[in-house]
Amino acid sequence: MGTEFTMIAKTFKGLEEILASEIIALGGNDVEIGRRAVSFTGDQGLLYRANLWLRTASRVLMPIASFRAGDADEVYEQVKKIDWEQYMDLTTTFSIDATVYSETFKHSRYVTYKVKDAIADLFNERYGKRPSVRITDPDLYINVHIAAETVTISLDSSGESLHKRGWRVAQTDAPINEALAAGMLLMAGWQGQSDLYDPMCGSGTLLIEAALIALNIPPGIFRKHFAFENWKDFNKDLFETLSEDDSDERTFTHRIYGSDAGYYAVQAAMKNIRSAGVQKYIDVKQIRIEELKGDKLKQEGFDSNGALVIINPPYGERLAQDKDVLRLYSDMGKALKFQFTGATAWVISSNEEALKCIGLKPSKKIHLLNGELDCLYNQYELFQGEHKEWKKTAPQKDKKQQPSTPANGKKTAANQRDKHYDRKPHTDKRVQLSPTRREDRQVPARTKRPQQTARVPRRDNKRG
Repeated sequence: MGTEFTMIAKTFKGLEEILASEIIALGGNDVEIGRRAVSFTGDQGLLYRANLWLRTASRVLMPIASFRAGDADEVYEQVKKIDWEQYMDLTTTFSIDATVYSETFKHSRYVTYKVKDAIADLFNERYGKRPSVRITDPDLYINVHIAAETVTISLDSSGESLHKRGWRVAQTDAPINEALAAGMLLMAGWQGQSDLYDPMCGSGTLLIEAALIALNIPPGIFRKHFAFENWKDFNKDLFETLSEDDSDERTFTHRIYGSDAGYYAVQAAMKNIRSAGVQKYIDVKQIRIEELKGDKLKQEGFDSNGALVIINPPYGERLAQDKDVLRLYSDMGKALKFQFTGATAWVISSNEEALKCIGLKPSKKIHLLNGELDCLYNQYELFQGEHKEWKKTAPQKDKKQQPSTPANGKKTAANQRDKHYDRKPHTDKRVQLSPTRREDRQVPARTKRPQQTARVPRRDNKRG
């Protein structure tokens, strides 16, 4: 085990506790939940695994300095004291991203300029030359975070946001963020223990993320590059070992179904599903939600008993009272009640007026942020008859139920808000790791990384 250091995984509003569970499952220590972020400690291997495995993170930062500053000149002086030659040299290109929550520092761009000047002046004074700034695809990503007068300088190990998995080759208008989609699935308890249906699948984001979770495939495996691969201490052998290890993948014996009213949406979904190499596990068709029939779905193989139905419908934000939007939600409610009996449904929307038109009482409401929109993520238990009669026979759920553990399923969180976490072995018997050899699995084996500068996806997308 190598030397441990502090890391910060950034995420989106509402996903902090799910992300904490993921980090614990990977073996992170001293886990603490913050605002749209989770801090933890671990070694170099954990840094690599975090980038490969975290489904709800947007990036993983490694803080290298923290100090207090009253103005931009103090930031300049403190940044100049950092041993930058430990991380870069004259040939290294770099970019700086600043996030500021402060009355003292009101302009993040000015802070960015001062940090850039400090680094450039340091090298110029020593060597008469300075490293270059590059906005796109730099060698080193530097993150500056200012809260009040506390400044944290970090190296961004991810580079491009981790929600950009690398499998998307087609999209519809305003596709849901992949990290948010994964978080929604994990909040719903999805681990591949049943059939799943998304009747408004769009470009297939929820379907693909559901398959990756069910098969326990790391979401970062499709990425061509991580920023830490340009670091001076990059351990190529360790990273290759971690990225080629598929021992945690598991079999998936159920089925994932999707449909959409739009022809082009269905075509986009099919292209993305093939790109992710999970077409063996997903069925997609074009049909309007009001045309869905439970008997026909059953004939096609879908088992609604215990299934998960998850929907990201149009929000109709600019036309909140538009009759077509309200009618759509009404049709959605009828389909859920009469065609998906025995399932549990989750619906996300920013349109509370439209959500009321579903006509079902949510058993749970969670506040999430989809882009800039505040949304409700509602759970609906789908049953026959009256709610009070169903409640008498429905199984009692533990009110203290913990979030499902993603990633490799080795550890779970006992208390998300406590710094000290209980790390117990994974005991969810619904999903077992495959005991079969790699060549016997349903999941295509990862391809060996070629000896070249650019990485190709490590999954053979033509199989499965």
